[in-house]
Amino acid sequence: MARIAGVDLPAHKRIDIALTALFGIGRRSAEKIVDASGVNKTLRAADLSSDDVSALRTVIEKDYMIEGDLRRDISLNIKRLVDFGNYKGLRHRKGLPVNGQRTKTNARTRKGPRKTVANKKKATK
Repeated sequence: MARIAGVDLPAHKRIDIALTALFGIGRRSAEKIVDASGVNKTLRAADLSSDDVSALRTVIEKDYMIEGDLRRDISLNIKRLVDFGNYKGLRHRKGLPVNGQRTKTNARTRKGPRKTVANKKKATK
């Protein structure tokens, strides 16, 4: 089983698809990595030799920021925006969509479940 950057690659998938299990690597960058390392892209992740795995690992370590380093970098960028207190930082702080999406109807992923506001009851005499 191939293990890169602390993540076990899915053994039954082709290597160019299996690399997308790493945070920060998508389909296009996975294809670029496989081409740069010289590994046959039709091989399954379980069929990789140790030389193939080391070639993939060196290309990834040299050219890409993945997993923990990338997560830390993203969180520091968001923290910087929040500390500045600019518009995007305020939206992050409030838990609302950042990039100009509408919030009247959608945005349930960012806002969370609906909070029902009850009406006041009229006092009877």
